Amino acid sequence: MLTTVLVVALLVAGGLLAWQKVTGTERSFTARCVAGTEGDAAALTLEQSDIAALIGAIAVERGLPARALTIAIATAMQESRLRNLDYGDRDSLGVFQQRPSQDWGTAEQVMDPYYATNAFFDVLVTIDGYRDLEVTDAAQRVQRSGFPDAYAQHESLARLFASAMTGYSPGTLTCRLPPAGEEAAALGDRLTARLALDLPSLAAQVDGERWVISAVPLGGDDRKEQMGWALATWVLMTAEHTGASVVTVNGQVWQRADGADARWRPLTEDEPGYGDEPGVVGVR
Repeated sequence: MLTTVLVVALLVAGGLLAWQKVTGTERSFTARCVAGTEGDAAALTLEQSDIAALIGAIAVERGLPARALTIAIATAMQESRLRNLDYGDRDSLGVFQQRPSQDWGTAEQVMDPYYATNAFFDVLVTIDGYRDLEVTDAAQRVQRSGFPDAYAQHESLARLFASAMTGYSPGTLTCRLPPAGEEAAALGDRLTARLALDLPSLAAQVDGERWVISAVPLGGDDRKEQMGWALATWVLMTAEHTGASVVTVNGQVWQRADGADARWRPLTEDEPGYGDEPGVVGVR
């Protein structure tokens, strides 16, 4: 009988399959991020989650409503399956398959997901009443696609992720990840670098063996719990890149080591992060 834990990560078609062998038993799970509740949930691969986190962070930084993020995610799912593609129909490129020939920018610019996302939102916010439009209608007014009804098929997934990523549905997004590799040793460098790109209004500070980030600048004291959840979901969705293993917020904790069983649970008094102010996210 094995007395140690053996973890082997295998890359297979359709996603990353992580195998755990514990005292002679085997369990497997597909590494992914899931938003929603039992009976009404949707999943993204880690590659898709990383792009979605970037889009969500830009929406939060710009103070846009959850509806704007829903429209953006549904659009990116239809156009590229949330991937930064270097090919497409005619001269379409990037996450939103924007065409340089239609004045979206240069090929280099639309291949930059930060530029592409801001370009998408720049047009969206000029559409009168976009919050009240059907998702597919709003997306089509931005994209001018040859398949205007196609965006609707991604609305449910987009809504579930957008609601969690903006803090309106707290604790409804979790990620199931393989064990952290070498990137975990460089957590501070990777976390602060990614934070500077995605959420430049925030900064991470060292607090003992963990990093802490206050989400208050995103929404002020009135919305600190909501913005704390928005920030915490961003940390989860970028954890495969940064190496984050434990995330705490608003009295809750997520642990990467839980693998297939990873979900938010209440902190106990002896755990780091217990007693943190609302809206403070701890990462280690």
